[in-house]
Amino acid sequence: MKQILQNLRSGTTELIEVPCPRVSSGQLLIRTACSLVSAGTERMLVDFGKANPLEKARQQPDKVRMVMDKVKTDGLIPTLDAVRNKLEQPLPLGYCNVGEVLAVGKGVEGYAVGDRVASNGKHAEVVSVPMNLCARIPDSVQDEAAAFVVVGAIALQGIRLVQPTLGETVVVTGLGLIGQITVQLLRANGCRVLGIDFDQAKLDMAKSFGAEVVNLGLGEDPVQAAEQFSRGRGVDAVIVTAATQSSEPMHQAAQMCRKRGRIVLVGVAGLELSRDDFFKKELTFQVSASYGPGRYDANYEEKGLDYPVGFVRWTEQRNFEAVLDMLADGRMDVLPLISHRFGLDDTEAAYKVVGGSEPSMGILLEYAPRVEKSDVALQEPTVRLVTDKSRLRTDQAPTIAFVGSGNYASGVLIPAFKAAGAHLASVASSSGVTGMHAGKKYGFDETTTDTDKLFNDPTVDALVITTRHDSHADFVLQALEAGKHVFVEKPLCLTLPELDKIANLHARLQKHNGWHPLVMVGFNRRFAPQVQKMKTLLAGVSGPKSFVMTVNAGAIPSDHWVQDIEVGGGRIIGEACHFIDLLRYLAGSPIITHAKVAMDSATGDTVSIQLAFADGSVATVHYFANGSKAFPKERLEVFAAGQVLQLDNFRKLKGYGWPGFKNLNLWRQDKGQNSCVTAFVNAVRNSKAAPIPFAEIEEVSRISIQLTA
Repeated sequence: MKQILQNLRSGTTELIEVPCPRVSSGQLLIRTACSLVSAGTERMLVDFGKANPLEKARQQPDKVRMVMDKVKTDGLIPTLDAVRNKLEQPLPLGYCNVGEVLAVGKGVEGYAVGDRVASNGKHAEVVSVPMNLCARIPDSVQDEAAAFVVVGAIALQGIRLVQPTLGETVVVTGLGLIGQITVQLLRANGCRVLGIDFDQAKLDMAKSFGAEVVNLGLGEDPVQAAEQFSRGRGVDAVIVTAATQSSEPMHQAAQMCRKRGRIVLVGVAGLELSRDDFFKKELTFQVSASYGPGRYDANYEEKGLDYPVGFVRWTEQRNFEAVLDMLADGRMDVLPLISHRFGLDDTEAAYKVVGGSEPSMGILLEYAPRVEKSDVALQEPTVRLVTDKSRLRTDQAPTIAFVGSGNYASGVLIPAFKAAGAHLASVASSSGVTGMHAGKKYGFDETTTDTDKLFNDPTVDALVITTRHDSHADFVLQALEAGKHVFVEKPLCLTLPELDKIANLHARLQKHNGWHPLVMVGFNRRFAPQVQKMKTLLAGVSGPKSFVMTVNAGAIPSDHWVQDIEVGGGRIIGEACHFIDLLRYLAGSPIITHAKVAMDSATGDTVSIQLAFADGSVATVHYFANGSKAFPKERLEVFAAGQVLQLDNFRKLKGYGWPGFKNLNLWRQDKGQNSCVTAFVNAVRNSKAAPIPFAEIEEVSRISIQLTA
């Protein structure tokens, strides 16, 4: 199937063949009939992509500060690699989709195959959308009208925040797509509306919907016009739907309002606000969050947990339904807002209009009907990338398949496996987009959304698992049952029952077969060159050692998926396990006791972990989320037999009191990812033992889980 993608590095907009997305639990799989280009939002993305690096930096000063902090701590080259990889990730465009349900995911109620639905799906022939971001279309509403539901919900949410009453005067600044819908909805609500814009055609359209207008292009004074419009009282509210960097619309809005008036920003505007403007009138100012309550809440959008209607009357989905009701009974007419229609194959022409100077309003994309492309053809989950039959696997090259293709996989692990000489057979992703990008960039044979296909492929030697943490255990078990070697990016699993299942299966395979597939967790830090040097130096120390590991982990919001115990497992399981493994490796002795002291916080991710080893060594891991990002992330200090080793952020290693050793410094940070992957690939290639003994993986995993409890 085809999908429109934007490259934020080059600015190019392309129509790409990608695998059909997988319909996950709580989602609907939808065949698209048409979708609406949101010219304002999508033009900003196109313009950003086309901007040169300096202009990109000017537009995102906060990101620039993050990059500069990373340069200080990690070095220039790793930082540039990370930025380049981020910008190369394709961005799916679109959020106004209309189509027919092809499949219903587990747990979805109220929808059936064949239903027509409006959703915030992308510009793609098939989309998979969470059920709370979909709404059934009444029979009386045409597809092309329903394509305006999501932008209509954006306008509606802005109006809900204003809370207009019958007869109030409201100004709408910016008469683009959302502004025109805002005018109609306010008029339907019994309000008098004054529309403001530079474009006479947009002003004429707003007049046709019942608004009075002010033409800024002719030099008309909006404040004076609002004074007259409100009969000298000041308007009751202003809704800003413009897209501008200027703060002038906000200043004008404050001047227009009566005392205790309301201002809501729906679009984008400069926010250099004058306290005097707001103070004297006690004005209320609010920024609208897109479609309404539920937006950016993973529990609502991804997990399908609705808000009780008695407490939250209007959610995203219920706003969608309200707009559809307005369309169904004719109180809102969006067909005049359609300025252009393009077939999906004319994407290039459509985005020339988006990024050009030609006047436009609603740009509708129309998709191939069933007579031209069947449902079966659209739902193909695999796209072949290499058709050259001469490219065959050699006995020396293990065949690898990736399950997951996110930032870390595409930026670190996939290139590491390629450099290690592995044959990259297939890469799977749930949406198909990131898998296609990684597949093309690194030369995979194919990309797919059919994960089971990889486990059942007899030509695949090993699977690399880089999905969200809650899926790791099932994938590891599935790989072992299929007789595949498995490399799983930490953690191995999230719970003790999961760990027991993996350990028992691993032992059973060994007992019955005398052989078992390799199980490797990406504990890469033990493979770092400076850690290897430390291991060599410590091998000459016979007595116990003391370790102090300080991790400036940085804060992650409490609503991030990593912090979700059921999904991410929390930060000890998700990341601190790295450092428990590192100290276990350097001590060379089993951990016999462990304890945790946590700072009282919402996330509980600022902790000190104490470890004691069988040989008498002791260790502390200070895993802190309350530090500055400008400070280096990781420092390890080892005290042993009157000597000290100090490793700073995997760049500088110093020795104090070590005969013949003073330092080992690197030009760029090396946390051992490449060496870790190479060790695994060589073990598969040469049928050798796992680079990390499974007993140590199990030990570290068990302790990490217990410390999280």
